Amino acid sequence: MNEAAETYVKLVLSLGRFDSDYVDAYYGPEEWRSEAAEAWPDPASIRSQAEALAEAVADLDPPSSSDEDRDLILLRHRFLRRQLEALVSRTAMLEGRQLSFDEESKALYDAVAPTIPDSDFESALQRLDSLLPGEGPIDRRLNAFRDRFVIPADRLDAVFQAAVAEARRRTKRFIELPEQESFSVEYVTDKPWSGYNWYQGGSRSLIQVNTDFPIYIDRAVDLACHEGYPGHHVYNVLLEDRLVNRRGWVEYSVYPLFSPMSLIAEGSANYGIQVAFSQQERLEFEEETLFPLAGLDPSQAERYYQVMETLALLSYAGNEAARRYLDGRIDAQQAAQRLERFALMSPERAAQRVRFIDKYRSYVINYNLGQDLVRDYIESRLGEGSPSADRWKEFEALISSPRLPSGLVD
Repeated sequence: MNEAAETYVKLVLSLGRFDSDYVDAYYGPEEWRSEAAEAWPDPASIRSQAEALAEAVADLDPPSSSDEDRDLILLRHRFLRRQLEALVSRTAMLEGRQLSFDEESKALYDAVAPTIPDSDFESALQRLDSLLPGEGPIDRRLNAFRDRFVIPADRLDAVFQAAVAEARRRTKRFIELPEQESFSVEYVTDKPWSGYNWYQGGSRSLIQVNTDFPIYIDRAVDLACHEGYPGHHVYNVLLEDRLVNRRGWVEYSVYPLFSPMSLIAEGSANYGIQVAFSQQERLEFEEETLFPLAGLDPSQAERYYQVMETLALLSYAGNEAARRYLDGRIDAQQAAQRLERFALMSPERAAQRVRFIDKYRSYVINYNLGQDLVRDYIESRLGEGSPSADRWKEFEALISSPRLPSGLVD
């Protein structure tokens, strides 16, 4: 199995030569990069080797061990085979294979997002309409309302660093992290995403925050948790510490972006916001710390988050726009118009989102569907009225294990 895992890592690195977005993180032996470059000269040879390796892994018998370890090792085998299958599919796409939105998401992320009718979005829009002050089109009223909650540029770093510090404090109460873990923050522009975690290995991350557009106050906690604690940074730290360093499972030394790992990563990063902060805890922290740091009126925090909670009901509108666009039923302009209508994005943000869809395609399901699957999986394992510590325990177990997205609904 370890030999198969090493070959898998090299296949991922090799495919990264032809797909610049494919390798999101790597912290294994540096010589494997050069070995990977020499082993397979083109995507076709990578695909052929990956297909053969997936079949070989399927035929391997996991070694007998204690029941607990055996369950984990079985997950390891299934994980590696499914990651290889996703690699085959991504390679075939680079070679020109056409997949529908749902076929692609199943092949790459081991999940298919539900189709949501426009009537569901219309109902959410009606609820939002009743919450927003003023008259006129709902999108204009929403933008006018949210404009009152923009973090001033000269206060952004102070607000974000305060959110990170609190998210880290809360996470470390329940999850033991390596002593040397840390991350740095950069503020960037001209990106199709709002934030990104670049895991460096050695328990270190670089987190970039995109400042192309004004950043609203809710993004401070969202990004601090999603990109940092207990989100992407903690996810990668635990995989490196628990699976690579302690068990020697080298397949976790590489993170291929277009793979089932991403649904677990994005879903747990989004759900992790709720794990770190209950609704009331977040409101109190915002009122007492972040709103004053940003120079905003704390008395408006509760109203703001009522609006944002309702706005979240429109999250699947992005999936529907992407599905229709990538399936060729609408063009880029029509996709942006759907995002403006049903997700209430400004024209500028809708255009940025279409850029994201162009680049990352069906990856969009990993945020909302991923969050829903992770939440349902963890909460189904908790008893009614379970303490916060139990939720943290289940969350930690998930993000430090080889569980697949399809395994969240077994």
